[in-house]
Amino acid sequence: MRSTSTDSAVHTISTQKSLGTHDLVLGGMFAGLLAVISQLSIPMPSGVPITIQMFGVTLVGVILGWRLALLATITYILIGAAGLPVFANFRGGLSSLTGLTGGYIWSWPIMAALCGIRPITRKKSRDFTLTVIFCLVGLMISEAVGGLQWAALSGDMTMKAVFLYAVIAFIPKDIVLTILAVFVGIPMRRIVFRRVV
Repeated sequence: MRSTSTDSAVHTISTQKSLGTHDLVLGGMFAGLLAVISQLSIPMPSGVPITIQMFGVTLVGVILGWRLALLATITYILIGAAGLPVFANFRGGLSSLTGLTGGYIWSWPIMAALCGIRPITRKKSRDFTLTVIFCLVGLMISEAVGGLQWAALSGDMTMKAVFLYAVIAFIPKDIVLTILAVFVGIPMRRIVFRRVV
């Protein structure tokens, strides 16, 4: 009897860790959502457009959790790298990943995974606060990686100039969008996974 119980428990754990068809469909759908959100952008003379993509990345992470968020963002990047126009301003191809804004895109799986961490402290307010903190850490990593690649490739802007520009044009807006995405994402997560939770 004990071995049967153990086998059942192992089977349950392995089933929970594997990705099912439902998970893969969700990952693909949210990769598509990122593609749509990426087109809501304002071109800038600096070559780095103002977008709401950080809202989308945070939303994907908060709703899907870290594993599915990784899947969705990596799928999105691979689709864009293959040449489909899913990046901002309907761009695609490897040049988008190796250009000025490529560092931001490369960092999204990390950000999405951090946004997908679901703290369980048995206090909703504490869980929400920790979720926001993880999301903001992910945002700062994304801003840092994106800024480093931008500074390295721009040629005419120093790291300090890139940082100052980002502080003025991007970071305050992205902080607000990230926190807003947490507010929106938590109730949406309950709807998306209502059959599970």
